[in-house]
Amino acid sequence: MVDLHSHILPGLDDGAANIAESVEMAKQAEQEGIQMIVATPHHQNGQYENEKTAVEAAVLIMNQHLNDANIGVTIYAGQEVRMYGELVEDFEKNKLLPIGESTHMLIEFPSSGIPAFTEQVLFDIQLRGITPIIVHPERNMAISENPDKLYKLIKNGALSQITAASINGQFGKKIKQLSMQLIEANLTHFIASDAHNTTTRAFGLRQAYDAIDPSYAEYFKENAQIVLNGGYITKEQPYHVARKKKFLGLF
Repeated sequence: MVDLHSHILPGLDDGAANIAESVEMAKQAEQEGIQMIVATPHHQNGQYENEKTAVEAAVLIMNQHLNDANIGVTIYAGQEVRMYGELVEDFEKNKLLPIGESTHMLIEFPSSGIPAFTEQVLFDIQLRGITPIIVHPERNMAISENPDKLYKLIKNGALSQITAASINGQFGKKIKQLSMQLIEANLTHFIASDAHNTTTRAFGLRQAYDAIDPSYAEYFKENAQIVLNGGYITKEQPYHVARKKKFLGLF
């Protein structure tokens, strides 16, 4: 299996604190059947800045440690890029990393909403040959309140990725329900771990795949491999998520 989103690199963000923790995460991933992991440390989220060269250097060191430990997992370079106004400019300055050497990039929104300039930035980055993958939309408040916000972005060319822990119920029933709705509406195209450690934010990727319809699971697995191989995703027709009507101010 391929995991497109993780925080396995040591000491770069709120993921693994040191190389020992990183190695333990890789061991856990291997036990789940994950052979390829994209390391995607936070970038420009207000707390962490991990530019391209720093991430690539850390990946080389990490892979050497895994090779020395005889762990059958390979790490690839990426970033979880927080949406910001200069995103396209920094991409042109070679500061940003697509997934591996693909034409896809993980894009994160603030948990509370979607910045007003998002549509323009996503349009501009696509003009430069990069397909944005919106990470964990099910955990975004604006999308939770109005899934059509995600629908519009998907129709405009973006993809999205749901977190395994959301499907596994670790973020609560509401987020699990929305995750399933987004899957059924063809509004998401990948499942990834967003793993930060081996305990509270572990991988759980196999569990998530086992929890959904096998046809969706196979589609998501294939998509992850296609992206890592530098290919392009065939999108299914997206649908609007049915929203519950309010009655006397209540749902």
